[in-house]
Amino acid sequence: EYEARTGRMYKPPLPSARRKNIEFEPLSTTALILEDRPANLPAKSVEEALRHRQEYDEMVAEAKKREIKEAHKRKKIMRERFKQEENIASAMVIWVNEILPNWEGMRATRRVRELWWQGLPPSVRGKVWSLAVGNELNITPELYEIFLSRAKERWKSFSETSSENDIEDVGASVADREASLELIKLDISRTFPSLYIFQKGGPYHDLLHSVLGAYTCYRPDVGYVQGMSFIAAVLILNLEEADAFIAFANLLNKPCQLAFFRVDHSMMLKYFAAFEVFFEENLPKLFLHFKSYSLTPDIYLIDWIFTLYSKSLPLDLACRVWDVFCRDGEEFLFRTGLGILRLYEDILLQMDFIHIAQFLTKLPEDITSEKLFSCIAAIQMQNSNKKWAQVFASLMKDSKEGDKNHSPALKS
Repeated sequence: EYEARTGRMYKPPLPSARRKNIEFEPLSTTALILEDRPANLPAKSVEEALRHRQEYDEMVAEAKKREIKEAHKRKKIMRERFKQEENIASAMVIWVNEILPNWEGMRATRRVRELWWQGLPPSVRGKVWSLAVGNELNITPELYEIFLSRAKERWKSFSETSSENDIEDVGASVADREASLELIKLDISRTFPSLYIFQKGGPYHDLLHSVLGAYTCYRPDVGYVQGMSFIAAVLILNLEEADAFIAFANLLNKPCQLAFFRVDHSMMLKYFAAFEVFFEENLPKLFLHFKSYSLTPDIYLIDWIFTLYSKSLPLDLACRVWDVFCRDGEEFLFRTGLGILRLYEDILLQMDFIHIAQFLTKLPEDITSEKLFSCIAAIQMQNSNKKWAQVFASLMKDSKEGDKNHSPALKS
């Protein structure tokens, strides 16, 4: 356009010459708007130059505001992290010096329960879990070694007689659940895949394999069930091998875990029914929304309960859920489920069946401890003056009476 208007041909200078003529090189692309146009183009008008100066000043001011905001955000995160570390350090001293040496006398006190709610210091977490879960089964490290040896013998015989595919079929059909030993191999690589430590060749691969194998031989009536690997992995990260096995076996012997891992449909239905009592009490709008789509608790609760949230939540948050679960028992598993539903209630109310199921199967990764525990704290585990244990006992009683009268009460 310039050439057509002036009748002059524009010849750009050589690159080296052009560099010599530049007196000011802008530090950023933002600053380019302050530059005068090249001599061969019409100069900016005064108004345009002023407007460009104003635009540049506004952009710089906006960039400074963003930078200050980011700096404040970073400082806040650092302050919170520092405060958290200080709290953990001071809590650790209390746990080590006061609570653990006097465990039986202090575990149920209000002070300890409040401290417990805030999350256990990682250094004492395993010890507290072991004490809280207990060892009703009286398992010893020696007993663990016996069942581990048995598992190794079975693995050896499997590898000598059958291919992996054959064993997978056998594991699904044979009454002796020890045959499910071979299925463990398939699941270990799927356990916390992003951590890599449980993958083949990783530092905890063989350890996880051993604990799961020994348990399968210890409880052939239960065998290996998908989801167990996540529970065992969390324990292995916090306890020594034999202690992890002892806690694992005792944890899976609790009524709720036993019902789910043995796929006791009658008991599972009672747990779902109890959950729905408190669901309707705490979140009536969401409860009706789920009902309108015939969306039942088994669709999302089974995966949460099977892995004790270790697959569904970030690992550090799952550990904090475990902390209070060890304190409060099975009730807290269902309270946590209601806390998650409360946290995402507004989002879930906008969704249909498919999207709700997908959302609850894969929860957002940015879920934070503070937000979730704030929602859990707001959940009231009381219905008509009945607590969780009383509601569950009432459902059990109704079921027994229904069976006596040949009534399909709860099953329907």
